[in-house]
Amino acid sequence: MECYIWVVIYELRIEKMVQGGEGMARLPDGRVCFVQGALAGELCQVEILQNKKDFTRGRVIKITEKSADRAEPRCPLYGKCGGCSLQHLESSAQAACSAFVERENFRRIARVELPEDFKIHTGPAWGYRNRARVVIARAKSGKVSYGFRMQKSNGIIPFANCPVLTPALNAFLKENAAKIFEESMKASKRPPRNFELDVNLFDNGAGKVSYFYKGMPAADFEKNAVSVVEIAGKKIRSDASVFFQSNLSLLPELVTAVQNAVDEGIASGEASDAWLIDLFSGVGFFAALLEDRFKKITTVERDEGCLTHARVNLNGGVTGVSPVLKNIENVSAPAEDWLAENVVDVPATLIVDPPRTGLPPTALEAIAKSSVNRLIYVSCDPVTLARDFSRFREAGFALKKAEGFAFYPQTPHLEMLFVLSR
Repeated sequence: MECYIWVVIYELRIEKMVQGGEGMARLPDGRVCFVQGALAGELCQVEILQNKKDFTRGRVIKITEKSADRAEPRCPLYGKCGGCSLQHLESSAQAACSAFVERENFRRIARVELPEDFKIHTGPAWGYRNRARVVIARAKSGKVSYGFRMQKSNGIIPFANCPVLTPALNAFLKENAAKIFEESMKASKRPPRNFELDVNLFDNGAGKVSYFYKGMPAADFEKNAVSVVEIAGKKIRSDASVFFQSNLSLLPELVTAVQNAVDEGIASGEASDAWLIDLFSGVGFFAALLEDRFKKITTVERDEGCLTHARVNLNGGVTGVSPVLKNIENVSAPAEDWLAENVVDVPATLIVDPPRTGLPPTALEAIAKSSVNRLIYVSCDPVTLARDFSRFREAGFALKKAEGFAFYPQTPHLEMLFVLSR
């Protein structure tokens, strides 16, 4: 019995770039086609991979007319591992592409124009990533290797040198991956074959690489997982098991933007120095950098690992010098629960830094009903930021400032900062 596989190919002109780093074109029947590996303006032969009633998805199999911004991917694993999907776009053109995409997103989702002075801050295009998650495993030959998860798969694709990781992380893996794997086997008595060890790594930028894996002996945690990062003259304690920004070279620019927004809010009277509320505060990063500006600080974080560090970072634990500020509370709770149970009846300064899902509706509603008149929103997903902004606008907030931060060059991801007031 013969089996035929029908491959549908169109020659399409790419109209523009869209969220996620894909190109957008239209089929002859008018449906939108999102095209992997395409750039705006290119004429491509596209293989259809997904055929829906309202849209399709495809991938480039041949480029008839190339964009001047097309680049040869630097990494040999491009298209195979799950990261760096924008390497085919020149590094120097990626910020402009992101700016175009986000202006389109906010017009479409929030029906608002980003300010003319909307700026995307950039840093090194390669060797920037201080934080990573790798998989270490032993092959049938007995050799231990490490790699990333494959694109849309749980398979592992080994690498020898990742061009976006910092040199320190690449060097650490080469020297220590096998040792960490054997250490894990010994500590937990795991089966030596077919076991995959997920390891979180963090380069603190000052010569120390910390690492963490589930099952790490408690006695090794302080020595191997914990590290201290110095940002804007402040020492911040964290560890490789919890979230921390992955681009230390660009992080000071975000810190400066937040500090400026805070100072402008206090100076204008829209906010006050009476109370800083830092929601989704993680290890207390922003609050620790701002603590000398406020009479009272509340951090709210549901992750107990982060909360442990926040208690240190806001109470002089890293330097050993107690802060002048005494009224500090580090709360373990979901942000929406804390807001629902606590009355904010002063014009507090509010910072929110939620996960990709954005603010829960109950949190947004509580903020709208509070006395907060100025909000600093740090977002790792512009789409959910646009959605949340629409709701804040209904509550009387207006957009005062918008900035972007390209924390992940070679990818379509963008961090954004919004300053809202009413």
